[in-house]
This record gives sequence, C-alpha cells and structure tokens, in this order.
Amino acid sequence: MTLAPSPALAPRTLKPLRGVRVLSLALNLPGPAALMRLKAMGATCLKAEPPGPKSAPGTSGDPMGQYNPQAYATLHDGIKRLTIDLKTDAGQTALHKELARTDLLITSFRPSALVKLGLGWKALHKAYPALSVVAIVGAPGARAEEPGHDLTYLADAGLVTGLDLPATLFADMGGALMASEAALKAVLAQKTSGKGSFQEVALSAAAAWLALPRTWGLTQPQGAVGGAHAGYRVYPCQDGRVALAALEPHFAAALCAAAGVQMPSMATLFQPATHAAVAAFLASQTRQQLDALALAKDIPLHTLA
Repeated sequence: MTLAPSPALAPRTLKPLRGVRVLSLALNLPGPAALMRLKAMGATCLKAEPPGPKSAPGTSGDPMGQYNPQAYATLHDGIKRLTIDLKTDAGQTALHKELARTDLLITSFRPSALVKLGLGWKALHKAYPALSVVAIVGAPGARAEEPGHDLTYLADAGLVTGLDLPATLFADMGGALMASEAALKAVLAQKTSGKGSFQEVALSAAAAWLALPRTWGLTQPQGAVGGAHAGYRVYPCQDGRVALAALEPHFAAALCAAAGVQMPSMATLFQPATHAAVAAFLASQTRQQLDALALAKDIPLHTLA
C-alpha cells in the first residue's frame, strides 16, 4: 500500500546550484542521470554529444538515444544539447568555447581517451584553473581502463546471486548519485578556494557501496533482512504477493498478533514455525484484506499483483 503525499504539502525544492554552469560529455546512463539531478538543483546544464550514426540521420550520438529513446528523452528533458565531434579541430574549438564559461565538466571516458582528446586533468586545470571535473569511470585508479558495465560491477561486488538479471541498474544509478554528490563537493570547494578540483567516481565503487549491507551479513540468507526474519520477506497471498517489512519489535509484535503467533522475544521471528504460521496467514488473505490490515494494525507491507 502506497500513500502519496498531498501536492500542497510537498516540500519546496531547493536550488543550491542556481548560477552554476555544468557541461557534460558523459554518455549512456550514469552521466546523464547525474546531469538530470544537477539540473533539478538549479544548475544550467549543457550536454555535448558526438554525431549520430550516418545510417540513422537525426539520431542522437549517445547510445542511450539509440537503444532506449524514451529513457533518453526523460534524462535530457529541458537540457540543451550540442553535437560536437571532439576528434576534429572544429569540435575542439567549439568545446573549448564552452569550457571557458563552464564551472563543472562531467566526463565518462577512459582516462587514456581523455588525454588523447587534450582533456586530461593537468591540461584542463592549467587552461581553466577554476574548472572542476567529475570523471565517471568503471573502476578506480589503474583499473579505470578496464571495460565493464553495470552487470559486471554488480557481479564483482557480489550482488548477482543467480541467473536472473538485477531488477534495475544499481551501479549506474548509484554512480549517478555519487557523481552528483561529487559535483556538490566541487562547487563548495570552489567557493572557498577559488580553484577547481578533480574527482573520480567509479561505478564499481558505487556497486561496492550498495553491497555493504550484504558484506555485513544483513542481506545474506541468515541475515535479518535476507530472509531469516519472518517479518521481512515476500510472501504469496490469496490473489498476489505481499512485501512484508515488519522488522522492528513493535511491527513484528503486530504481525505476530495478526497471525496468531505468541511472541515472547524477537527470537520468535527467526524460528521455522513462525515462518510457516506467517506464510499460512498471509496465503489466506487477499490484497484488499492485507491493505486494510496494514492501516488498522500499523504493519508495513505493500501488496503486489
């Protein structure tokens, strides 16, 4: 069950980056997702893309625009885009014209490619001392030259546990959050020092950050939020499924009372008999009944078809 907040009560959106000019050369998902967040925070955002394929005139040079136009359109809504071929003199001239009035540059190239394009940090910092750079890479340091994608970074972090693909692009979206965080840090640092800074954001590091609960054992099968706690699982119900999150003692007590389980201590929730009793109770309920139960007994759950 999801309760949507009233629009009249929605908090006013802050625009802390108003007046900050951001130029992004980053393609695919993490860079554009970070740029979308920076725009929402008030930054003036510009995206420079390579020319599109000659076989498809008018198509974006960003691969995302080719394999998922809908996602591309959402990511770039309200963001000005330029087509710049960085491998040409004209493209380099156009780029540096923009860099001269840019506060923050976002890239997603391998470090060696940036150096070949004259966009290594040393060269940029010398030419534009106040410019900050957020470089999105696959892996940190020496591994930044390695090829990879969201799936490989999640696998490396232990987050691919079967043959099914992950439900979303966790490393890419986590990396976008880290990139927007790095952008905020760069802007704050520039305001105090007057100088630009360089920050590398690795998608593998984003995956490792997201994997910390699993590393700590929380989401392992024997962990409280990995299936061992009867109040924190996905169960079948009479006409669908229910995502149950009765983890804290007061939530767990309300669940046990509804399921007819005696709960002398939290250890009860880890017993096989409790799992069986909760499963049987939920299997006997419809989604409508469970939604009503959640409201009446203050039990955190969400019903699914």
